[in-house]
Amino acid sequence: MSAQPDQGFTPTGTISTGADRRRVVIATVVGTTVEWYDFFIYAFAAGLVFAQLFFAPAGEGFAQILSFITVGISFLFRPLGAFLAGHYGDRYGRRVVLMLTLILMGVATTLVGLLPTYAAIGIAAPVLLVFLRVLQGISAGGEWGGAVLMAVEHAPKAKRGLFGASPQIGVPIGLLLASGTMALMAVIAPGDAFLEWGWRVPFLLSVVLIVVGYWVRRRVEESPVFVEIAERKEQTRMPIVQLFRKHALLVVIAALVFAGNNAVGYMTTGGYIQRYATDPAGPVGLPTADILWAVTGSAVVWLISTWTAGYLSDRIGRRTTYIIGWVLQLAGVVLLFPLVNTANPALIFVSLGFLAIGLGFTYGPQAALYSELFPASIRFSGVSISYALGAIVGGAFAPTIAQAIVQATGSTDGVTWYLAGMTLVGLAATLLLRDRSGIPLGPDHEDQQAESPVYGLSKA
Repeated sequence: MSAQPDQGFTPTGTISTGADRRRVVIATVVGTTVEWYDFFIYAFAAGLVFAQLFFAPAGEGFAQILSFITVGISFLFRPLGAFLAGHYGDRYGRRVVLMLTLILMGVATTLVGLLPTYAAIGIAAPVLLVFLRVLQGISAGGEWGGAVLMAVEHAPKAKRGLFGASPQIGVPIGLLLASGTMALMAVIAPGDAFLEWGWRVPFLLSVVLIVVGYWVRRRVEESPVFVEIAERKEQTRMPIVQLFRKHALLVVIAALVFAGNNAVGYMTTGGYIQRYATDPAGPVGLPTADILWAVTGSAVVWLISTWTAGYLSDRIGRRTTYIIGWVLQLAGVVLLFPLVNTANPALIFVSLGFLAIGLGFTYGPQAALYSELFPASIRFSGVSISYALGAIVGGAFAPTIAQAIVQATGSTDGVTWYLAGMTLVGLAATLLLRDRSGIPLGPDHEDQQAESPVYGLSKA
């Protein structure tokens, strides 16, 4: 049986047309963009306004640390979202989980935009804020695994890196939209107006994005790999138990790969650079709009480098692409604060843009890399939980750690050493993994998939 020119065979042997794949790419990009837009505007607001609005009684310095802690708290609940999404995604399908996570994130984000401040309702304000951030964390923990599996499991074998980059670029696009929207509101409602109401508008706009994302995702078919598993009635009853019984070491190593990227990435996506560069008592003291536009520009660079890295990983392998990325990321870490401390918006953009190249190369191939690490029957659990644990070790408290280091030492040198160390952790974890680019993903090849990709181990 021959395929038409716009068709190709999925890893399971079923035909997926070019139109099907285009819908999958669009749906994963749109969905992850909406999810991460919602996630990032919270982090930006935590760096810019939440300390004053929700934690002011704690005192200026500690209030900012508390504000950044709320960014990190959500990461502690990502594993819960990953466990739930992994269990139901491996048993009932990728598509239904993606719909639910999108709705949960949108509701939580919109409610943050409507939340009264500490001055209005007292201690209930920060309590409700933390609760809504927890819901965001649960949603984010479940979203990523489903999105990448929909993209990679629909992809032709030779283009998994490129297709897998589609949900990955949702992150820089979400950053682009979030920082751009915040920057626009800083211009429309400057000064006290931004503090009073301007910051709320980006949160409320989430309603529109969620409607668009839901409509797009409804039109996408289930992953062909899961369809075949379901038709055979081969769903694993307790996928998470099987994951940790047979692949615990692999989960840890995969998590450390992401941790090396995530700790560095959360200097901007977690709101730290925005706060550091706009602090009137700090060494930079830029207007809010200036730093937000620099972050917006760097998001464009991150988008391009992420897509490029996904494409390149299909040519030279995931592992090699990652190694190049770690070298570029380390160079970006070394240059970051010397250029930010110049207080020159153009040089700050250069520093963030160069860092974004390394971040893209250590993020673009991740969807394909993770998908090729785990057997089909527990793949959703494997990729989701590895991602969530990596986020905790890496980005969860990176802004809080950076803030504490600077407050304790009065210098950013310690932050540079911390970020360089996390980059080297990611590099070391990558070097422990064999490259499995192109390995069959369908349920017919579980034995081959169960062969450990960790050097020194023949079986998981």
